[in-house]
Amino acid sequence: MELKRVVVTGLGALTPIGNTVPEYWDALLQGKSGAATIKQFDASLFKTHFACEVKDFNVEDFIDRKEARKLDQFSQYAIVSATEAMANSGLMDSNPNVDRIGVIWGSGIGGLKTFQDEAENFFSGDGTPRFNPFFIPKMIADIAAGHISIKYGLRGPNYVTVSACASATNAIIDAFNYIRLGKADAFVTGGSEAGVNQMGLGGFNALKALSTRNDSPETASRPFDVDRDGFVLGEGAGAIILEEYEHAIKRGATIYAEVIGGGMSGDAYHMTAPHPEGLGARNTMIAALEDANIDPTQVDYINVHGTSTPLGDIAEVKAIKHVFGDHAYNLNISSTKSMTGHLLGAAGAIEAVACILSVKNDIVPPTINHFTDDPEIDNKLNFTFNKAQERVVDIALSNTFGFGGHNTTIIVKKFKG
Repeated sequence: MELKRVVVTGLGALTPIGNTVPEYWDALLQGKSGAATIKQFDASLFKTHFACEVKDFNVEDFIDRKEARKLDQFSQYAIVSATEAMANSGLMDSNPNVDRIGVIWGSGIGGLKTFQDEAENFFSGDGTPRFNPFFIPKMIADIAAGHISIKYGLRGPNYVTVSACASATNAIIDAFNYIRLGKADAFVTGGSEAGVNQMGLGGFNALKALSTRNDSPETASRPFDVDRDGFVLGEGAGAIILEEYEHAIKRGATIYAEVIGGGMSGDAYHMTAPHPEGLGARNTMIAALEDANIDPTQVDYINVHGTSTPLGDIAEVKAIKHVFGDHAYNLNISSTKSMTGHLLGAAGAIEAVACILSVKNDIVPPTINHFTDDPEIDNKLNFTFNKAQERVVDIALSNTFGFGGHNTTIIVKKFKG
């Protein structure tokens, strides 16, 4: 069976450094940090007082107030980013067969704020059950895909992947596979997360996973720096329209890039820590390269998982050196989480958008906040520290790893017809 080609025809982004794709891309190239003191609630009693929040966002600018109240934040973010991507793609303007267009979304947690609010209301009462009838439909992680499909009448495959911080990349890989197997013409894919709330912050603080650099939030996310002390919690969404090549050409779509490979693996090591030698990270990159049928020397840019944690950054670098050998020193490597923070289940979506735009525009966004080399990391590698670098980017690879040992990789290629 000959596999079909899969191309990117639309993009959407709602991030801590920009609420649209152009704003997000411009902020990435400028090296802008999205970290600041939390505004959604008083975090002064928490170990961490800051996060990368979405800014200047009013849901009523996009969704009717009555309808918005039926949605958790993560679903609101999903709909807004998907709407941008769909408009950008022009997919619905061509009167497509909606039975062959689906939605595969990703979210690591789902409606955490909704759960928090309903639990707080119940336990602060006298035990009488008074729950919002929308409690369950707002909370469940699958609902984001459902809302997107309802908005556009899309009747193809429809579900949400949950693999912690790898969720969105899992969703993209699934959408990619269904299209190339001929099971669908197009997908709205990506991911969203809204974990900047008391339960999200408190839970990750209890794990000692978050940076506590409260005196300098904007420099707290510092991947590969010797003084890194944990990730910075982020929120938002990214959306991508994947489409079968012939379907896109026939309707005259603008094509951003081509998706050529996806890889997945499991660490089978620990609930939250990566394998110390980066074994799972190795395997997912090898699987993606084999799936794309390319040699490691053909890759130009790696958007790393790079969360700014003491263990994770070292393990991923070990994996890259193992897979790419001497070619690792020819690569550009960067962690855009240094700017956006860690969007958990949505991370893979906004980082895939960054890779797609890097391939399209031949420029690599930086890893900001590098101050001091870590002697345990090979600093002869080009981590694109502090400033974007122009170079030909024909092929870019994006890594996303999640608690539970979930590892995912996608590879995108410059579209050349």
